[in-house]
Amino acid sequence: MSKHFSTQGRVMLQRLINDVKESAGSALRLTSIAGVAAIALFISFAFLCAAAFIYVLQHYGPIEACLAGAVLFFVVTLIAVAVYMARRREMRRRAARAAKATAASAFADPVMIATGLQIVRAIGVKRLIPIIAVAGLALGLMASRGAAASSEDEEQGEE
Repeated sequence: MSKHFSTQGRVMLQRLINDVKESAGSALRLTSIAGVAAIALFISFAFLCAAAFIYVLQHYGPIEACLAGAVLFFVVTLIAVAVYMARRREMRRRAARAAKATAASAFADPVMIATGLQIVRAIGVKRLIPIIAVAGLALGLMASRGAAASSEDEEQGEE
């Protein structure tokens, strides 16, 4: 019986290993195809930029062609920076909302409330009051530091 189980376990383990190898190979192939597509897109974009440069060069002159290329890439850079800043701001908002939701759900959890009541009963209310006072002071200091750090980050993000 144990021989049957060990061979069956080996077969299952071998299947698992083969599945992992196959999925890793598929992921590598897909990544390679995506890399080739990105390189081809970059090259085609470079040729489009060169064609636009030559067109402006022939019709308006070299200075205008260089300025048109510079303006085009500056606008693309501004768009990329705006998207990055909006994404970063949204990620910060999500993180803040998740932190608030986690804190609120922890205090509303019945298991957490029951644990807190058991701690109060075990320690005693008279002994617990100084501990709560110190914890409140520490929490206040941490909150003020967090608020100061977030306001500094916002000021740096606006500049």
